[in-house]
Amino acid sequence: MAGRRRAGGSSIGDLIDVVRESALDKKGEGLTVLDVSARTILADTFAIVSGRSKIQTRAIADAVIEAARFHGFGVSRVEGYADGSWILIDLGNVIVHVFTPEQRAFYNLERLWAPFDSAQGDKAQRAQSS
Repeated sequence: MAGRRRAGGSSIGDLIDVVRESALDKKGEGLTVLDVSARTILADTFAIVSGRSKIQTRAIADAVIEAARFHGFGVSRVEGYADGSWILIDLGNVIVHVFTPEQRAFYNLERLWAPFDSAQGDKAQRAQSS
């Protein structure tokens, strides 16, 4: 994943570093990076971060967008900015999700997009067939 190249010669790892630094600069919390390249064609990586309020989520989103553009990465789309409880920033190979704590807990993208654990799947299959 980190070795993949994008236009302009920068890697996904470089973009994740830009996202991480800009989000943490605005006191973003709980930054999680998920490799979703084998599970969807939408992106290779999801970056998930929380802000304590809608004002803070907007500040985090602004910082991520500004830093990405400054470093030569394109910003394809931004959704949810007006509401501020879940802001999605499409950076091409990386999609950034900026949540308030309540929305992050409700949608729980980490669980939804976590790698499949075959041992857990076997237990669930046995429980359903009982």
